[in-house]
Amino acid sequence: MPIAITRNISPRMEWCELTHQEREPINIALAEKQHEEYEDALRKLGCELVRAPDLPDYPDSVFVEDCAVVFDELALITRPGAESRRAEAVSLEDVLEPYRKLHYIETPGTLDGGDVLQLGKRVLVGLSGRTNRAGFEQLHALLTPLGYMVEGVVVRECLHLKSAVTQVGEKTVLLNPDWVDPLYFEGMEIIEVHPDEPEAANALLIGDTVIYPADFPFTALRLAEAGIELLLVDNSEVLKAEGGVTCCSVVFDE
Repeated sequence: MPIAITRNISPRMEWCELTHQEREPINIALAEKQHEEYEDALRKLGCELVRAPDLPDYPDSVFVEDCAVVFDELALITRPGAESRRAEAVSLEDVLEPYRKLHYIETPGTLDGGDVLQLGKRVLVGLSGRTNRAGFEQLHALLTPLGYMVEGVVVRECLHLKSAVTQVGEKTVLLNPDWVDPLYFEGMEIIEVHPDEPEAANALLIGDTVIYPADFPFTALRLAEAGIELLLVDNSEVLKAEGGVTCCSVVFDE
């Protein structure tokens, strides 16, 4: 059974870190309702939810994906690029310890889980404003002996690699070509986001189904026409915090 680690919305979410977006008012009550529906979607797809400790004083704390990356062989506690978020990563140690041996990104490295895209034994790492070369090199040194191929990927005009591309099928990715070069995904089927929805590339594949924001109807139609099974969720408030559907959980096989 897949495990999905989640955390409650912080009441201070409106003070989240923002890099590429203008700040908008966030409706905390609506964000909490949408997050509950997101967790229900995870359960519907067979995930067992494990709740990380609440961190009400940390506005971005619902975005657990940035703080840990789980592989079959180990779990990585990251060192987020935003200094204000580093205590969030520490809080996941006790949650993950029962499932995997823990490893850590150490100074001067920084790495956000939103920059790590696993495609089987191929691991793409976004070199972004949140993940630096030292963080990438530490992950490379950790995974290469285990048979992974770890590659750095240049991203532009977006927060994380998974803002620009995510997996939506065994050999299919959803991609914004303005934010990441499609050549990194040569040999895979590529579905491009609708040009009117540049932020629509973030999708969460669980089994054969994709949890996807109802906020991007034109791209959702492209996915559906390609035969992708979708489970739509409202995601408006998380989007205002520069987040997405992958950001709010860490999903792995027990």
